[in-house]
Amino acid sequence: MPRTTKPLTNTEVKQAKPKGKEYSLHDGGGLHLRIRPSGAKQWAFSYYTPYTRKRVKIQLGVYPAKTLAQAREDAETARKLLAQDIDPKERQAELRTEQEEAHTNTFEHVAGKWFEVKKSKITVDYADDIWRSFNLHLFPDLRKVPIHKIKAPQTIRILEPIAAKGSLETVKRLCQRINEVMTYAVNTGIIDSNPLAGIGKAFQAPQKRHMPTLKPEQLPELMKALTTASIKLTTRCLIEWQLHTMTRPSEAAGARWDEIDTQTMTWNIPATRMKKKRPHSVPLSPQAMALLQVIKPLSGKSEYIFPADRNWRNHTHPQTANMALKRMGYGGELVSHGLRALASTTLNEQGFDPDITEAALAHVDSNEVRAAYNRADYLRRRRVMMEWWSNHIDEAAIGNMSLSTSRAGLRTAV
Repeated sequence: MPRTTKPLTNTEVKQAKPKGKEYSLHDGGGLHLRIRPSGAKQWAFSYYTPYTRKRVKIQLGVYPAKTLAQAREDAETARKLLAQDIDPKERQAELRTEQEEAHTNTFEHVAGKWFEVKKSKITVDYADDIWRSFNLHLFPDLRKVPIHKIKAPQTIRILEPIAAKGSLETVKRLCQRINEVMTYAVNTGIIDSNPLAGIGKAFQAPQKRHMPTLKPEQLPELMKALTTASIKLTTRCLIEWQLHTMTRPSEAAGARWDEIDTQTMTWNIPATRMKKKRPHSVPLSPQAMALLQVIKPLSGKSEYIFPADRNWRNHTHPQTANMALKRMGYGGELVSHGLRALASTTLNEQGFDPDITEAALAHVDSNEVRAAYNRADYLRRRRVMMEWWSNHIDEAAIGNMSLSTSRAGLRTAV
């Protein structure tokens, strides 16, 4: 007849005294309490492993932090695993590994892995903007938080001060970006679901505003302001370069000398620097080439046409032209990106083919302007339009000496 183990009582566990050597008090079913000579009390569970039938034991915790009732629950869980031929010790190790990985996968760590994928699909300047926003707004509070512990209420509280300042567009972008990180975590198996999917609905939507720009008839006023403005020559060249080439601020600011083909008078911008990740060629008018001649003595030794003031190994900031326009009195009335809208409106009013105008703005759709144009004719028509636009700028600058105008004696190639 098998020996029956009498279950332990709370009093027995509490009053168990240390002896000269370690001993155990048994509760039955494999659960026992080990009492060490130091007085420490450790719960353990002994069992035979599935299949191999080896006698092993696992630690369940220290008394009194783990009570008798809690130790019995753990032992019962282990017995249920054994009934399914699952080794409790192996399962315990798996859970420990999962917990370690979960705490290693902090928001900063996962965001970094997501960013490595993201930045391969966007321009360098846009990538810098994304990571800057994380450092400024998200990492101070979420940097070391395991991503599986990030919840919507916590994240909303972090964004509320930004919304309170009226920066709703910033909040919208942050909600989109943090959700991309969480979606990446779901797709890579780090977390099971995204708890932040709806956080954007906790904030007011920003009012959609068009980029401030000028009316076509205000172009002469702008050219006059550029002539009298107290700004650096390189900044003025940058603004006129943007105006003549109809490019985005980041594309213009990051222009490199090796992107300029002086033989064909073309600026070839690689896909890595374009918003839509497609290479873009800009036919350069004589006026645009003249601007390069003006700036070359100042930046010819740099790889960038418009280098940064403090470090010529970097290009000027995309906001340089914007800040200059603001100092010129155009704050709220014109931003550098609005120069593209000014060109587009003027060209459309003059009856130029909208497809050609859209192509000049690098808004080309997937069929590349329906792929109907003969490539040579397509570029020829773009060049005709760009030269008309530059001549139009010249006319607007009469009496104001645009840097690119022939009246300055500079309409020659680099």
